[in-house]
Amino acid sequence: MVHAMSRKLTRDEFDLYVWEGTSDIASRAERCLAGMDVSLLRADAGTAFPPPRDPGRPAVALVSVTVMGDTRFSGYDWLAAQGLPIIWVASEARGRDPRYYPPEYSYTLPLSFTASDLRKLLLELMGTLDHLKREAPRREQPLVAVSEPMRNLLAEADLFADCRSNVLIHGETGVGKERVARLLHERAAWADGPFVAVNCGAIPEGLFEAHFFGHAKGAFTGAVGAHKGYFEQANGGTLFLDEIGDLPLYQQVKLLRVLEQSAVTRLGSTVEVPVDFRLVAATNKDLRALVGQEEFRPDLYYRLAVIELRIPNLEERGGAEKAAIFRALLERLGGEDEPPAWLLDRVSRTRFAGNVRELSNVAERVAIVRRQMKSWDPPRIERIFDQLAAPIAGRAFGAGVSPCEQPVFTDAERAERARILAALDVNGWRRQDTANTLGISRKVLWEKMRKLNLGAGQGEAAEGIVEAS
Repeated sequence: MVHAMSRKLTRDEFDLYVWEGTSDIASRAERCLAGMDVSLLRADAGTAFPPPRDPGRPAVALVSVTVMGDTRFSGYDWLAAQGLPIIWVASEARGRDPRYYPPEYSYTLPLSFTASDLRKLLLELMGTLDHLKREAPRREQPLVAVSEPMRNLLAEADLFADCRSNVLIHGETGVGKERVARLLHERAAWADGPFVAVNCGAIPEGLFEAHFFGHAKGAFTGAVGAHKGYFEQANGGTLFLDEIGDLPLYQQVKLLRVLEQSAVTRLGSTVEVPVDFRLVAATNKDLRALVGQEEFRPDLYYRLAVIELRIPNLEERGGAEKAAIFRALLERLGGEDEPPAWLLDRVSRTRFAGNVRELSNVAERVAIVRRQMKSWDPPRIERIFDQLAAPIAGRAFGAGVSPCEQPVFTDAERAERARILAALDVNGWRRQDTANTLGISRKVLWEKMRKLNLGAGQGEAAEGIVEAS
């Protein structure tokens, strides 16, 4: 049985993520915090995936402003998603930068900071973290169940939520597999324990052990402190492995060993650490077929599929449920008035290939149109739905993308692309007006449009940017 273990953290216990750019601040920070139980995790500008986050410990980011000019720096989305307080380190005094974070998340230190400066600010941030943990509720995707298939699924989830056995969730992309996994966790006896979600398809090659098993101090270059991996982070709670079918065979063996031994050994260490968690895995693939093709280990499959749940897609759930989800999404996005009947009817009749994830993007775009136009603008909203039927490769892309290629975006990029596209639609594709709507500069908008293949090459001059006509 999993026991939800809770332990009061002292203010000396936290993780410090450091992006130092061209400034030597990581080693200085380590010296300044000597004697404190601090794990310092270094990530350079080119690190696509920072070290895994331990949800059981507070965390703060220490970022040099020199990384802002590095085109390889990809930490903004990760930092924003984690909601970490960020300390910006600069050679001169700088005001808070509102482009990426709300003011309460921005703090600054001079490059010549002392141990006293750093410790004092971190002590202040520990109080901020306590406040945020108490006051900021999770903004979960609404889980709507008005159709019989979904009501049956939730009844099954309720039945097995408090069971120790592993669960395998089947479902198409975008149906809400993680949301159901969280529901299983929330209704279990160990709900106060951690819920650690991992996308198996996003683990960089060669970093499986460091992410899942953790590492000891000095285990490899840049490992300036010990760190827990996903297995340890989930101890006393639930480990959710999404896209489990994407896990290579050699990594499947290591996962199976942990499940059999209930213990892990960090990289660079010889000490076994016992772990106790409930494993929930999810896939949009046919694992039985993969077993037959010798692409998935049968012993691991049987370990995972003790309890199996299948999430129906939106078409199976029916038009009434599509409209109910859409209404709930608009309300979550701040909509105060009831969407008109013609809009709900349009939603109920539309096929969303990306399921709830695509419906969520559409709802966000519609909410932007409603907010900016101060009305439900039928022509603009109809264009949003018309674009769903068009193949992605048929839309306008930036320079360098073949018209027959379909770019691959992450979930975060797809959501950002939908927001920018909706703002462009509202403003007639006038970039300065769109940038003002989004609260960013025209240059930043252009860079995002180029990155997300939104026709940024149109109207681009050799020097600077000109407005598209």
